[in-house]
Order: sequence, then C-alpha cells, then structure tokens
Amino acid sequence: MTAASLPVNTPLDLTFAALSDPTRRAILARLAAGEATVMDLTRRFALSQPAISKHLKVLERAGLISRGRDAQRRPCRLEARRLAEANAWLEGYRRHWEGTYQRLDALLSELKAEELNERLSQYPGDPS
Repeated sequence: MTAASLPVNTPLDLTFAALSDPTRRAILARLAAGEATVMDLTRRFALSQPAISKHLKVLERAGLISRGRDAQRRPCRLEARRLAEANAWLEGYRRHWEGTYQRLDALLSELKAEELNERLSQYPGDPS
C-alpha cells in the first residue's frame, strides 16, 4: 500500500485534509470571528450555496465546525478542539527543529570564534 492510497480516517488525518484547501481555511478564519450561516458565507466568498455546503460538510466531518439550529437559521461555529490537537501534534516537530537550529547556531558561533582566533594568531604583535 502506498502513502497515496492510505485511508484518511483518523481525526488528525481529517483535520489536515480539511485544512489543505484554502477556501476551507478562509471559512475557518471567518468563523473565528463569530458564527455565520451558509448564506453569510456564500455572500462572503462569492461561491454557490452547494459549493459552500460541500466545504462545510468536510469541515464538519473533521470536527472543525459544528452547525446549530436557531429557528430557521443553521449557524456554523468554529470548534477549536481539533485545531488544538493538530497544533499539539505539530508542536513536537517545532521543538525538534528549534533544538536543531539552536545546535546549528552554537556550531556556527564556535566556527566563527575559531576563525577569528586563527586570524588573530597570524598577527602576534600589536602593529602600532
């Protein structure tokens, strides 16, 4: 089984799959400011109602949004828990790379100091 044929079914998989689309990321950014209906989002993104509904279904399936019922309205709300889980997963990699860059910075500082010492050792006396 290749990586491309692996099933996407864990919450983390669904989250990243949903976030892979720029329109869905923009919808989440809009919902971070407050709830919105499908019609609100349709006007905001200049997309058809069916297109917005498809995006919302993907986001809802990933657990990134929820839809309520308020009389005739069905407002969509951001559900931040899945984003927090994805952030926690990414955090481990951030710490790894941060440590790697800190070690690289230390090595570069050490090499610069050695180079400076080597240059200074070429001129043992004060030229003045």
